[in-house]
Amino acid sequence: MRVAVAGGTGVVGRYVVRALADRGHETVTMSRSTGVDVYTGDGLDRALTGVDAVIDVASVQTMRRKVAVDFFGTTTANLLRAEREADVGHHVLLSIVGIDDMPSGYYAGKVAQETLVTAGEVPWSIVRATQFHEFLAQLLRRARVGPVALIPRLKVETVAAREVAEVLVDLVEAGPSGRTPDLGGPQVARLDQLAKTYLRTTGQRTPLVGVPMPGRFGALVTGPGSRHGRITFDEWLLGDGRDVFGG
Repeated sequence: MRVAVAGGTGVVGRYVVRALADRGHETVTMSRSTGVDVYTGDGLDRALTGVDAVIDVASVQTMRRKVAVDFFGTTTANLLRAEREADVGHHVLLSIVGIDDMPSGYYAGKVAQETLVTAGEVPWSIVRATQFHEFLAQLLRRARVGPVALIPRLKVETVAAREVAEVLVDLVEAGPSGRTPDLGGPQVARLDQLAKTYLRTTGQRTPLVGVPMPGRFGALVTGPGSRHGRITFDEWLLGDGRDVFGG
């Protein structure tokens, strides 16, 4: 099967490309570094020639609602148009657990994205996942206020990006499946405690303060009927995590 991956050089995308290759699929990596810009549409028609399925894991680093809605709305509309014209038979989308209940701007973008996919003409599959183990490194870079890192004190159920990728490839092979069970990690923990473990393991001395989160920001965990990865956060730190923090 020939599969195109939007965001194929990102945190999850690189594992998706690797998993597809390991299972014998032909892959097309779509990112600006490969000459394909899913936001502007440049190179998209060429990239989708002969493609059977698209996995969309493209993302943008923002917490602003306007930016997120614009990015996900534009990229998804471009992908779906190009897929229809190329007669692509399956659109697989990675989304986020809990976006219906969270007021964050980024989550509003993902809601808009899901709406476009489910209302579109291209047969689709969607899986929502919890935050990745890899999220901690990104969060700590953005959460610094002077010498201190301010980390939300909320429950999370982080999952390894490698396992998210495997589920996405499973969906490609299964064919259009609609909304599939949510995917979470093997353990529920507090985000600020995971951050402390990360800092200790990576030898960083950054002071960390846990910040209570109000209202609907209470937890980022799966509900009944969800599936779960097997790689714990501690196991990830000793494995794939070394690539993230250079250990």
